[in-house]
Amino acid sequence: MTTGQWIILDHVVALLGIATWFAAGVALALRRTRLAFAALVAAVLVTLVRMVTVVMLAARGWWFVQEKVLLGLPMLGVAGAGAVLLAARRGRGDGGSAGGVVSVLTTAYAALAGLVVTVLAGYPLTLSTALITISLVCAGALLTARVVAPPIENTADSEGRRGISRRRFIGWTGGAVAVTAAGAGAGLSFLPAESEAIGGGPGRSSRAAVSVADLRGPGSPAPGGTVRRAVLTAKKATVRLPSGREIHAWTYNGEVPGPAITATRGDLIEVRLRNADIDDGVTLHWHGYDVPCGEDGAPGVTQLAVRPGADFVYRFRADQAGTYWYHTHHASHLGVRNGLYGTLVVTPRDRQPADGQVDLTLPVHTFGGTVVIAGRDGRTEHLAPPGTPVRLRLINTDSDPHRFVLAGTPFRMAAVDGRDLNQPGEVSGVALHLPAGGRYDLVFLMPDTSVALVVDDDRDGGLRLHGDDPGEARIEDTSGLPELDLLRYGTPAAVPFDARDADRHFTMVLDRGAAMVDGQPAYAHTVNGRGHPSIPGQLVAKGDIVRFTVVNRSLETHPWHLHGHPVLILSRDGTPSTGSPLWVDTFDVRPGETWEVAFRAANPGIWMNHCHNLPHAHQGMMLRLHYDGVTTPFGGSPGHGH
Repeated sequence: MTTGQWIILDHVVALLGIATWFAAGVALALRRTRLAFAALVAAVLVTLVRMVTVVMLAARGWWFVQEKVLLGLPMLGVAGAGAVLLAARRGRGDGGSAGGVVSVLTTAYAALAGLVVTVLAGYPLTLSTALITISLVCAGALLTARVVAPPIENTADSEGRRGISRRRFIGWTGGAVAVTAAGAGAGLSFLPAESEAIGGGPGRSSRAAVSVADLRGPGSPAPGGTVRRAVLTAKKATVRLPSGREIHAWTYNGEVPGPAITATRGDLIEVRLRNADIDDGVTLHWHGYDVPCGEDGAPGVTQLAVRPGADFVYRFRADQAGTYWYHTHHASHLGVRNGLYGTLVVTPRDRQPADGQVDLTLPVHTFGGTVVIAGRDGRTEHLAPPGTPVRLRLINTDSDPHRFVLAGTPFRMAAVDGRDLNQPGEVSGVALHLPAGGRYDLVFLMPDTSVALVVDDDRDGGLRLHGDDPGEARIEDTSGLPELDLLRYGTPAAVPFDARDADRHFTMVLDRGAAMVDGQPAYAHTVNGRGHPSIPGQLVAKGDIVRFTVVNRSLETHPWHLHGHPVLILSRDGTPSTGSPLWVDTFDVRPGETWEVAFRAANPGIWMNHCHNLPHAHQGMMLRLHYDGVTTPFGGSPGHGH
C-alpha cells in the first residue's frame, strides 16, 4: 500500500473507533448490557488496529504520525484503559455503572479529539493545541458526569457543618484544570509567528542590501541575437473555442491563449504589458524561465500589480532553449483560469529544425469543465506525411494534472519542463502524468498510419495527426496503461553538485488545517502548519547548495513550484532517481509522498515558492525563498503574491 492509502485507512479506522466507543457508551447508559459489551469489545479491537495503522505510517516518516503518537494515542490509551476497567463493574447503586458510562464516553471524546487534531491542526503538533484538546476532553467528561452520575448528598461533620460533596469537589477541580489548560493553550496559540527563516542561517543580513527593483534584465541581446518585442494588453473579451463555443474570458490581446512568444537563444525578449480593464490588476510571470528577479512578475515582491490604464516593461535574455509559458501572477487562481496565459518557446541557435518538421505547441486548458488542447490555429487535426519529424510541446496550464497517451506510434520524451533529458529511450503503450504548470516535449517520426494524442482517457477528444491516409487512428481503452516513471527514464549522467553536502536543508510538510491566511482565519492549505504570509521564509546565500524535503500529509496532490530555479529530483519516497538527471520547475507531490530535491542558489532575489494548484496557493500554500542581502520596496503586502 502507498502512504496515501495508509493515511486513508487510518482515517477510516479512526472513524470506526469513534463510532464504536460512542456506541458502547450509549448502550451502557441505556443499560443494554449485551450490546454495550459487544460494542466495547469492538471498540478495543478497532483501537488495536488503529495502533497498527499508526505504526505503518510511522515507518513512512515522523511527519505522518507526530500528533497521533504524542497526543492522540496516549489520550485514547489512558481513557480506554480506564473505560475497560470501570465499564466492567456491575455496580448496584454504588455509582459503578455511572462511572462506566462516563469513562467510555470520555474515551469516545478522546478518539474524536484525536481525529479532529489531525484534520484541523495537523503537523506540527504545538503545546497550545495539546492543552486545548486535553481541556476539551476533560470538559466533555465533566459535563457527561453531571448528566449521568447519581446525586451524592452533602455530608455534615461532627459539629453539624455541611461539607462539600465529593461530586462538587471533583467538578470544581476538574473544571479548574480544564479552564486553566484551555486558557494556557489559547494564550500560546496567539504568540507571534516566527520571524527567523526556517532551516537555519542568519536572521539578519550580513551583506550590503540589494533591491529586487535593481535586479533587472540586460538592455541588449547576446552577440548574434536580436530584440524580440511584443505588446500584451490584458482585457476582457468574448472568444470562440475550437469547438465553436463562445466564452467570456480575460485575455492578452483578446486571445486565449495569448500571443505566442518565440525567440532564438541569445535574443532579447522585451514585452510591454498593458492593462485595459482587469480591475484587480495583472502581471506576467515567466513560468519556469530563470529571469532576473525584477522580471519575475510576483506582485508585492518584485513589482506592483499593473492596474487598469498602467503598463510595465519586462526584459530578459533568452538564455534557455525549451518550452515554457507565461501567466498573470496576481490573483492567479482567477486570472489563469479565465484565460490570462500564453506560450513561450525558445529554440537553440545552433540546432535548426529538420526540413518539414511538424512542431506544435499545445497548451492544455479547462474552460467550464471542457478540456481544450489546440495549437495557435485552433485546429485539432494536422497533416504530417509519413517520415516527418514531429515535436509535440505539451503545456499544462490548469491547476490539476492531466494524463496523456500518444496512440499509434512509439516516441521519446525529449525534454521535461524545457530541459533536455539525457539519451531518452523510445517508449510506447504508456501514460504520461503531467503536473500543473509542467511541460513535456514528445518527439517521433510520423508513421504511415494516423496518430492520436489522448487527454485524460477521453478517446473522443485530444489531437489527431494524419499521414497520406486520413483514416482514423485506432484508439483502445487507455485507462489501464502504466504510467511512465520519469525517475527511471533516460540515461544517468553527471550533475554539477553533490546534494549530500547541502549548505541549507528545508523541510516543507504540506497539509490542510486551521490557520490564518492574509490575516483571516481559514481552513487553509498549509506548510508546516501555517498559511501565507505567516509561513517563515527560507533564507539562503548566493552559491549555496539547497536541499528541499517536501512531504504531503494531505489527501490532495500539490504541484510544487519554485520561481527562478530548476530543481534536481533526488528521490521519491526514499527511492533515488536512477534515470536521466531530472531538472524540473514543477513536480507533483501526491498524497503521502515525500520528495527530495536540490538546487544551487545562483539567481539572487526574493522568490515565491508555492503549490501550483493556484487555488491552493491562494488558500495559504505559499512562502518565499529569500537571498541574504536582498530587499523589496514593494511591501510584500498580503495577497499580492498570489
